[in-house]
Order: sequence, then structure tokens, then C-alpha cells
Amino acid sequence: MSVAKKEYKKVTVKSIQEMKQNGEKISMLTAYDYTMAKIVDGAGVDVILVGDSASNVMAGHETTLPITLDQMIYHASSVVRGIDRALVVVDLPFGSYQSDPKEALRSAIRIMKESGGHAVKLEGGKEIKDSIKRILHAGIPVMGHLGLTPQSIYKFGTYTVRAKEDEEAEKLKADAKMLERSGCFAIVLEKIPAHLAKEVAESVSIPVIGIGAGGGVDGQVLVLHDLLGMTHEFNPRFLRRYMHLYDDMTKAIGQYVDDVKSTDFPNEEESY
Repeated sequence: MSVAKKEYKKVTVKSIQEMKQNGEKISMLTAYDYTMAKIVDGAGVDVILVGDSASNVMAGHETTLPITLDQMIYHASSVVRGIDRALVVVDLPFGSYQSDPKEALRSAIRIMKESGGHAVKLEGGKEIKDSIKRILHAGIPVMGHLGLTPQSIYKFGTYTVRAKEDEEAEKLKADAKMLERSGCFAIVLEKIPAHLAKEVAESVSIPVIGIGAGGGVDGQVLVLHDLLGMTHEFNPRFLRRYMHLYDDMTKAIGQYVDDVKSTDFPNEEESY
């Protein structure tokens, strides 16, 4: 059943909370640069995540761990310059918030001041509660992230579905409640059973956005490069590719190479 959409000239933290209350699903995608952000924003996406997944898709690292705070600020500032409507949420990278709430606040302030982003996202539950509270007390909106938390990949040892066992599921539900009580404006749930994600979304008043968490949540997020088919090695069950740009781009670039080699490009009309 479709829900009438309210038109938002500018999406804010309040806007996405209203979307949940009104039963309107929230669309969220990653972006890491000006050009892509401008396209994503123009297409009507509600929330743009400047994800630490830039470590993978932009820099070629195996994990999200190597990306630095300075690099996240660079990507975020590029995105902010490209948007008019979307809410821009920026990941705090690994090592910038886990050990010390004061360090967490300094990292969040740098992102807000130097990039112009609108909110930050942190991975984890009660283990980082103090960092979350310190950032929120400074007036910076915080989005939580539970389930599969890629910054903890070496702890998990795998990217498999999380919270399938009762103990971990109960912890996840408790952490979601804690994030809500602490003042987080939304939560991302990554790669957990759909029934559990639905239960969490129904148990909290703040929006729950899923990635590999089924359709019973308040919104969805994907990595833009995966959605567009620019990546081809990554094929998780939850990913729907809306284009296959890897093949199209390879063909186009190959044609360019052939045209240069054969002197077909540039022709007279393409010359001054």
C-alpha cells in the first residue's frame, strides 16, 4: 500500500522522523563526491550517507578500517557542495570515537565544522554509549548502527548475518532501545534477520533504516556503486542492481581506445 508523500524542500532530522510517523519509507544512498552527490540528490533521495565504505569503493581497501578522519571530511565536504535537499550523514571512521568520549566529540565537531555535514553515524551499542551522549550533548545529531558493524570485522571474523542467535538478538534489541533513549535520531540495521529488524523498528519511535534487514523497517540504504553495478565482485543476497555500469563503462572505454588507435577520434567536427 503506497503512502502519500509530503514534499520536503530540505530534508532534516525532523523530516525523517515525520516520515516514520506518516508511514512513508525513507530512501538512503551513499555518495562520496560532488558529481555523484548532485545526481543522487537530484533524483530525490532523502538521506545521503558519506560512508566509511569509501575505504572500499573509492580507495580499494579490503575493509573500512584504514580510512582516516581527514579523508572522511574530504569526501563529506565534496558531497555537501553537491546537494540542495538531502540530509547528509557522515560516518565517524574507526579509531575516532571508540576509546574516548572526548576524542569522539572532537572528531564529530571536526566533521560538522569542516565538511558542513548535518549528522554523524557511529557503529555499536552500549560499548560506545558515553561517546554518543557526549556528541549529542554538543547538539550534533547522531545516527546509530547495529547488527553487522564493518568496523568490527576482525572481531566477527566474517561478514555473515548477525543476531541469528537469541543472545545476540536480545543484545541488539536492548542496544536499539538504548540508542533511542540516548537521543539518536535514527538507527541503521545491517544484515540481520528480517523478523528481528521488523521487531526492532516497531519497538522504537525513531526511524530504522535497513541494509540486508528485510522490508519491515522504515527505510533502506545501499552503496551507490553497488546499486549502479559499477562493482561486480560483490554479490550479497540483499543487493538489487538497478544498472550494470561495469559492463557498459568497460565497453564505452574500450570503444574510445579503439577510436584513438584507429584515428577515428577526434574527427573534423571534433577539432578546432
